[in-house]
Amino acid sequence: MNSKTGPLAGMRVIEIAHIMAGPVCGLMLADMGADVIKVEKPTGDDSRRFTPPEIGGEAAAYMMMNRNKRGIALNLKDPDAVEILRKMLADADVVIENYRKGTMEKLGLGYDDLAKANPRLIYCEISGFGRTGPYAERGGFDLIAQGMSGLMSITGEGAGRPPVKVAAPISDINAGILAAMGISAAYANMLQTGRGQKVDTSLFEAAITQTYWQSAIAFATGQKPEPLGSAHPLNAPYQAFETSDGWINVGAANQSNWLRFLDVIEAPELDADPRFASNAARIQNLPALVEILNSYIRQDTTENWLARMEAAQLPAGPVNDILQMHADPQAQHREMILEVDHETAGPVKTIGHPVKFSRTPAQVTQAAPRLGQHSRTVLAEFGYETTQIENWITSGAVVAADAV
Repeated sequence: MNSKTGPLAGMRVIEIAHIMAGPVCGLMLADMGADVIKVEKPTGDDSRRFTPPEIGGEAAAYMMMNRNKRGIALNLKDPDAVEILRKMLADADVVIENYRKGTMEKLGLGYDDLAKANPRLIYCEISGFGRTGPYAERGGFDLIAQGMSGLMSITGEGAGRPPVKVAAPISDINAGILAAMGISAAYANMLQTGRGQKVDTSLFEAAITQTYWQSAIAFATGQKPEPLGSAHPLNAPYQAFETSDGWINVGAANQSNWLRFLDVIEAPELDADPRFASNAARIQNLPALVEILNSYIRQDTTENWLARMEAAQLPAGPVNDILQMHADPQAQHREMILEVDHETAGPVKTIGHPVKFSRTPAQVTQAAPRLGQHSRTVLAEFGYETTQIENWITSGAVVAADAV
């Protein structure tokens, strides 16, 4: 792993995190070249049991979140395992943890303890609500964060309908990305000052950051925004429309795009309608606008509309399902759909890294580890003798892949 490239090559990360937000953070750092060592409990990350589906006996969910990492398994109820982890953290640049508040401190592995031995350590905590404040003791889940952040109040088809969560675990994923951003900033500062620090973010805050537009509206008006389906709260038309055989998204929000849109659908008379003369008027009369536009769009196929809109340089696109997205030529070209070889599952498809670097490209080269796959090699790198490692495997302090 010392041969890894990328902008974070040379960074050593210990990931003591499970399921989603913490592993997303580790995944981002690993893609960018960091040596991420994932520490699992003897039964493994809970996402190993998020089945079905499985590929070759391995949980697809686990493999998606943990590619590019090395993996060891420690029984942190055993004092020997705690001391092993303490030694690893004394030589690490970064630790990522997403346990309940106080868990790491009870093990003697909190930031204050570790910083004494390793003042350069960047200690990243990802939790449900942050490590301070009235909710600091609470556990966190994506569903809860989406509800409390207001996201579920603005997601769905319209006012008065049941609340709807964003289908993807957006607060988990965003928290992991924000944590990776925070770690990268703290790492840059550490390289300048020689001092590490704590980085603290949460699912709650990650979900709140998704409400920028709606919060701006609420701050300005004192009114709560309502769900609008696929429509935009500030621009129109900017939403999905039904064609004769599917759906398309159209971004005709500014005035020039609005006029191009009218040319494409051959409805110039709408330009003279005072209800639609400006963006503000279109927002105010959105239901009537959508009803009229749908009557035009339903007259032709998705393929034909998209061809005409592309010819007019009008922002538009299909509403793909996930399989269609995987097959999209742009997604393929941008290496967002990749394949890695897993030791037991064979070739496994995965999502690529979303940031492209011109000089130090991110890479996806390694499948997710089997439970304890790298226990022996990692512990040897930290100076432990083979006999001692085997004794720990026998005692259960350490789990190795061939002993599972």
